[in-house]
Amino acid sequence: MARRPRTVPVALPADAPAATPWFRNLQISGFTVTVLLLIVGALIVLAPSLRVLVEQQNEIAALERRVAEQQAVVDELQTDIDRWQDPAYIEAQARDRLLYVYPGDITYLIVDDGLTPEGGEGTPVSDEIQATRIDWTRALLSSIVTAGLTDLPADGLVSPEFGSVE
Repeated sequence: MARRPRTVPVALPADAPAATPWFRNLQISGFTVTVLLLIVGALIVLAPSLRVLVEQQNEIAALERRVAEQQAVVDELQTDIDRWQDPAYIEAQARDRLLYVYPGDITYLIVDDGLTPEGGEGTPVSDEIQATRIDWTRALLSSIVTAGLTDLPADGLVSPEFGSVE
């Protein structure tokens, strides 16, 4: 038969408190103190290096963002370069920007159309049909007749409906 372990009843002294703090039961050895001191020393020594590491990681992330932005600019410029390799694009830009035309083409360039955007001075632009205030055909005919039959210099001519040329 197997022997049962013997149990000994233990009684707490009557003057001891019922609940003792947990840290009173800790037994701290010299090895434990040494390990804790080594851990604290390592933290003190490594903390500045860790701070520098975090700062460098943030700087690397910022530089990578700048590189990505610059790469987007380079890609956009490369697209422009590719566009300028196309003769049709060059022709369209020359016609649009420089007002170039082929020989024999007739172009009309409106320098000042007299329209002002809404909110500016003058009457606002409207999408309704409006009647003209002057008879432009009569003014044109009058201008042609006056220019053909007069001996006055150009600055002395006066339009019957508009006043002086100035």
